[in-house]
Amino acid sequence: MKRQMPEKNSIHTLEITDMNNLGSGIGRIDNIVVFVVGGCTGDICEVKIIKRAAGYLVARIERIIKESPYRIKSDCKVSNRCGGCVYRYVDYEYEKEIKRGNVKAALRRAGLDLPVNELISTDVTVGYRNKAQYPVGLGKRKDFEVIAGFYAGHTHEIMDLGGDNCLLQPEIYGRIAKYICGWLTTAKVKPYNEKDRSGITRHIYMRRSELDGSVMVCVVNRKSYSRMNELAAELAGKFPEISSVYENINPDNTNVVLGSEYRLVYGSANLVDEICGRRFEIAPESFWQVNRGAAERLYMKAGELLCEVFAHSHESGWIPRVLDLFCGIGTVGMCICPPDTKLYGIEITPSAVENARANAKRNSFEKAEFICCDASDPEAISSEIGKIAQGGLDAVILDPPRKGCAPELVDLLCEVSPERIVYISCNPDTLARDLVRFTAGGYICGGVTPVDLFPRTGHVETVVLLSKGEIDSKKVRVEFSLEDMDMSGFQKGATYEQIKAYVLEKFELKVSSLYISQIKRKCGLDVGQNYNLSKKENAKVPKCPPEKEAAIMDALKYFQMIM
Repeated sequence: MKRQMPEKNSIHTLEITDMNNLGSGIGRIDNIVVFVVGGCTGDICEVKIIKRAAGYLVARIERIIKESPYRIKSDCKVSNRCGGCVYRYVDYEYEKEIKRGNVKAALRRAGLDLPVNELISTDVTVGYRNKAQYPVGLGKRKDFEVIAGFYAGHTHEIMDLGGDNCLLQPEIYGRIAKYICGWLTTAKVKPYNEKDRSGITRHIYMRRSELDGSVMVCVVNRKSYSRMNELAAELAGKFPEISSVYENINPDNTNVVLGSEYRLVYGSANLVDEICGRRFEIAPESFWQVNRGAAERLYMKAGELLCEVFAHSHESGWIPRVLDLFCGIGTVGMCICPPDTKLYGIEITPSAVENARANAKRNSFEKAEFICCDASDPEAISSEIGKIAQGGLDAVILDPPRKGCAPELVDLLCEVSPERIVYISCNPDTLARDLVRFTAGGYICGGVTPVDLFPRTGHVETVVLLSKGEIDSKKVRVEFSLEDMDMSGFQKGATYEQIKAYVLEKFELKVSSLYISQIKRKCGLDVGQNYNLSKKENAKVPKCPPEKEAAIMDALKYFQMIM
């Protein structure tokens, strides 16, 4: 029998039994899912249906009959309208449970049965963001008043800060934004209007270094404003914390905040900040984690997952080779790896690559190389990774944007076959999707660890180790002996792991599964499907170097796979 959907505006009593990552409580009416705006697990409330959709309902709370034990009083006067801090009214300990549950749910939906570790957090929920972007518009109280703030949830209505500051951000941001708005009001600078594409100023964008408190201010305009030098001088005089003022030009009618053109109007080109004991230059367009304290915890966890690689290299004297994909200004790789690592970074933003090279010198990574390349371009990334992988790869660090990795990139990494991949993700759903593909490519997933880089919001970061499940190279060095090896069990075949162990023991060379498969093909031997060549036309795949080919050939003869 078809279920009867409740009518719009009808009133119902229900219990909130769960919460989603948008901050809505979840309940049921006649087994139909209801998303309740502002609901908290454990609430029993009277709700009004405000939207009917295929298979679910949306409701708002009319009256709370019994309050949840997890509900607290919000410390922000606009959190119910803003939509940014979706958990501002929820006890933080319970918020951490929700986020861990969201990661579990994403993995489960993808068909993955993986352990999810306890969530890592600094437990700091106020003032942790070092970056802010405020839309600029006209106020309603005066004939002409420029305001800045945040969009109210699901609208383009700007909530005026009025000198107040968002609780997630440093207090100085609110004061700087108020001053800029006052200056623009006096100068009669009209904010950008997306309907008729008139006006000039679109956004105020700021970054702050936690090393010395210096602030970078960027005013985003539709076109260059003739009085920007004057505004910059007054800002620097009013706020000694300001170390630079930029003008960004964004002429496009789009919801993308920043354009591609930056003009330094005052001060230093870059901020300098510190994380994990290393210092980094940061350009205005470069990626830098907004929560430095939590990012340090994240990088420490990622470093733990790769510690075996670095420990063994230190003991045996070989230099580890690590690829840092989506490397930004080089932060993750340089925080995780020892300075003597042969570190390769790939990043799409040219200024970030320049920062990364300067940061490598600053932090004594003398063997580091950084390449400007789009990791979502299959041909370009295949070529670059192919060159890097010629010498073999011990580990790959992945930290992609929210959309995750392109399928071609996952397939390429499976072909190159590094022993370890550390995947850092800001989106549990795309992480789960990519892990399914890595698993099909022969990788084993370890436990997933959530890290709360964005307390009070619906976002959660995760980190996970992918490995080939191969013999631990450190144990091979200690326990493997060619003289004592019993050949009776091998007959005319050997596993990829056994071939790698043989080559490592005899020639002190590390070879990948990809290289072994290439030499096996050359010898007319069968190759497992996980080691097939790329099916993309004209794909550039790294070729086995001659010295490694000779070592693999020797192994194939030793295991009686060829004569």
